[in-house]
Amino acid sequence: MSKPVYIQEASLVTPLGFSIAANILALENEKSGIEEQHGTDILDTPFYAAMIVSKKIDAAFEKLGDPSKYMKLEKMLLLSVAETLEKSNLQLSEKTALIIATTKGSIDVLDPDISFPEERAYLPVLGKKIQSFFGFKQEPIVVSNACVSGILAVAVAKRLIQNNIHENAVVVAGDLVSKFTVTGFNTFQALSDGPCKPYSKFRNGISIGEAAASVVVSSEKKKNTFVQVIGDGSCNDANHISGPSRTGEGLLKSVQSAMREAEVSTNDIDLISAHGTATIYNDEMEAIAFNRAQLQDVPLHSLKGYYGHTLGAAGLLEAIIGFEAMNQNKLFTSLGYDESGTSKPLNIIQKTEKKTVNTFLKTASGFGGSNAAVLFKKVSCEH
Repeated sequence: MSKPVYIQEASLVTPLGFSIAANILALENEKSGIEEQHGTDILDTPFYAAMIVSKKIDAAFEKLGDPSKYMKLEKMLLLSVAETLEKSNLQLSEKTALIIATTKGSIDVLDPDISFPEERAYLPVLGKKIQSFFGFKQEPIVVSNACVSGILAVAVAKRLIQNNIHENAVVVAGDLVSKFTVTGFNTFQALSDGPCKPYSKFRNGISIGEAAASVVVSSEKKKNTFVQVIGDGSCNDANHISGPSRTGEGLLKSVQSAMREAEVSTNDIDLISAHGTATIYNDEMEAIAFNRAQLQDVPLHSLKGYYGHTLGAAGLLEAIIGFEAMNQNKLFTSLGYDESGTSKPLNIIQKTEKKTVNTFLKTASGFGGSNAAVLFKKVSCEH
């Protein structure tokens, strides 16, 4: 039997707030962080995105250090890790892993008006910044696998612990709304003309978002621990560099792998937090995959209508919201959904309501055919 692995503590830095409580309150009130962006140096025309005001990050960061010495993403990640470490009282040892999930890191350093050296764009350099700031004893592990990075990093931490390579891990994920990412998706004609609408008949693209999220993954169950990681799976279907599989093969196999390891059936799963980017092809692919897995009746939401697509942060950010759904026994509405827009049926959550959530599935899919799925189970706290 595999060694049990738990989620101890977590934190969020998002446009909806710099605490989990603030984020949950926004979701309960169906408040979105997506706004029309004007006058930025990112795109010549207005676009919709969920962005964090830099002045707010700097004000929060002053308790940790000089904001002028760090780039925006670095500050977001450091703020998140600092809160998670403070809440967990984790003692960093040789058996503590630092896992960083991101797609593009501090890619904004390549903008001509940025004064930082270009090497800050290198992901190992970003990892070293976090390692040295907190004094992690092990070299950082960078997980950069398109938009599955955030949730895949949790699976990596789980496996490192179960194979006795590490006793615990700090997983931190983050990405920015940058000129590189926005112009890239704009070139694909994949940006929405308003806040994105996952699974809607009227969806027409993504809204980009930025966030940082972190968790402690550990073999130790503390008194207030209520989440266990019970299964994971990842499959690359190698369908296309940017287009998802039309059959959902990679996502299906990822979900099936996680369910086999967790020894759960479709009837055991109470909530699916899906990827739901609101592009025509992604949402259709997911609907096909979930139907093939016979999960079409499980309550499902996408959180992209609140946060936009936060790229490498998305999987971890959305998993943390899922932990709160388990903790509070609450289903959060899938913001932006109105009329079904997929060829296969899904049980989209249309209003926030109380419901027992004991087992929760988080999935993600990304460029290059990458897919990942992780299953979490509620465990009783010790008082």
